[in-house]
Amino acid sequence: MKDKLIGTVKGPGELPHEFLFITQENNETRIGEFVFYTAIDGNFERQIIGTISSRRLVRNLPDAFLSDPNTSPSSVSMLIGLEKTPELYEITVESIGYFDAKFNDFVNPRIPPNSGDQVFLASSQTLSETLSPKKFEQRGSAHIGSLLTRKEGEVPIILSIKEIVSTHLAILASTGSGKSYTAGVLIEEMMRPYNGAAVLVVDPHSEYKTLESIQSNNLFQTNTYNSEVKIFPPERIKVRFSTLTEGDIKYLLPEGTSDKMLNNLSIAFRQMSGGRKNDNWIFADLVDALQEMRNKSQNDGDMANVASLDGLSWRLDNRFGDRNRIFTNNEHIPLNELYKPGRCTVLQLSDIEQHEQQVIVATLLRRINKARMDVLRGSSESGENYVNYPVFTLLEEAHRFAPAGASVVSTNILKQILSEGRKFGVGIGLITQRPGKLDQDVLSQCMTQIIMRIVNPIDQQTIAQSVEGTGRTMLAELPALTKGQAIISGVAVNTPVMCRIRPRITEHGGETIDAPVQWENWHSPSERNKREMDSSPMIRSNDKPIEKIGGVKI
Repeated sequence: MKDKLIGTVKGPGELPHEFLFITQENNETRIGEFVFYTAIDGNFERQIIGTISSRRLVRNLPDAFLSDPNTSPSSVSMLIGLEKTPELYEITVESIGYFDAKFNDFVNPRIPPNSGDQVFLASSQTLSETLSPKKFEQRGSAHIGSLLTRKEGEVPIILSIKEIVSTHLAILASTGSGKSYTAGVLIEEMMRPYNGAAVLVVDPHSEYKTLESIQSNNLFQTNTYNSEVKIFPPERIKVRFSTLTEGDIKYLLPEGTSDKMLNNLSIAFRQMSGGRKNDNWIFADLVDALQEMRNKSQNDGDMANVASLDGLSWRLDNRFGDRNRIFTNNEHIPLNELYKPGRCTVLQLSDIEQHEQQVIVATLLRRINKARMDVLRGSSESGENYVNYPVFTLLEEAHRFAPAGASVVSTNILKQILSEGRKFGVGIGLITQRPGKLDQDVLSQCMTQIIMRIVNPIDQQTIAQSVEGTGRTMLAELPALTKGQAIISGVAVNTPVMCRIRPRITEHGGETIDAPVQWENWHSPSERNKREMDSSPMIRSNDKPIEKIGGVKI
């Protein structure tokens, strides 16, 4: 597609960076489309590109011409000598600037068009060279999809992985709009040989297991590179007790734990950890500290405090005692196993209670943040926590880990990493279906946003407050987006764009359950026979039938 003359400048718009032009084109002046005019900037003629932000009809056929649905309005207009397409549209354009190849970005010279200047529809070749900061399969690139206002694949949208990791990412969408699918596309790009990223996915719904097929796909392998996907199911997720803070332990105690119990816990925790180095305490050390306090209170005759300490000990044992399967004395997953270049690690938290999920994420983020700080400060040179490369952590259901208006142990470390992680190479990606329920300080720190269909007005308002100004006019399109369509804004792309997400290479693991199909399967002969076999009084043991009546073997 070549640059196409489509209209004439009418004059300035309401805002300083806007202008209006008049056109007869209807199909090619869609919201989010790119046009340009030419201007002299010093010794150079520049193509000043802008994006269409609104449009209105300024001339139309009389209503009487439109009243008969069986008669074409254009036929009526031609009979009375009018042109075939008498409609005129006034288009509002927000100027972006000209593309400077030296900086690989847009520069706005603040030169408005003159009335009567020609306006052109930008060619697909021009947009392919200017909208994306990276080229296809270039190191540090992520081919996420193509421009929505053009034919599929005609103008590829390619994000900068460097900017995503260093300045963080938010994927925001209503349920069923394709946010997890889009995250899968991004992970695929990060696992390609030209990136070889170190990625960890916190997966509360076990949707990312299908990424395992990456390991058998030639697109993710070369003679010198082999991508990996490592899945940690809930039973393999362990947190060493010494990595918990006092706040973590208090957070995991049940509701109704008294202030006196919490104060006793603070005293015992400080006594236990105060004289130790390398955080090498275990749960028994905390129990011993509480027992010493109990003995002292009993000797002093303070039976009320003895009762408080007994209640606290019972609560701690119930949470961290022998029956606990997550918080252990010695076992946890080494950081250099969770994060490794060329590996995508998936933590499946689906069978873990939400408070425990939040503590798991908090301890993990604290560990990786400290490890990266130690490496860059030269205080760490080896060991399981030696991570001498940048990492990226993707959090599904991010509003669980940084909810708005609630005190959660994972919120503070997320805020710290989002504000300081750029210096240490700790990148964060947040995925949520309810941006209105996500802490606004956390969301505002994500400098790239992939926004899909959002209908809830509160969520739309939240997004409008966090997206850069250039992309806000596109937000009116959010309810009209369909599955797989997104507005991408921020530092990972040269200018906000409306994007059609590309098909995934791997299978999507988050498909909606088709209830009628599963009900129909339940009634099928094969399923009915299987149920009858399972409910039979005959069970097999060592290939010999044994009949059970009333629980007694015969």
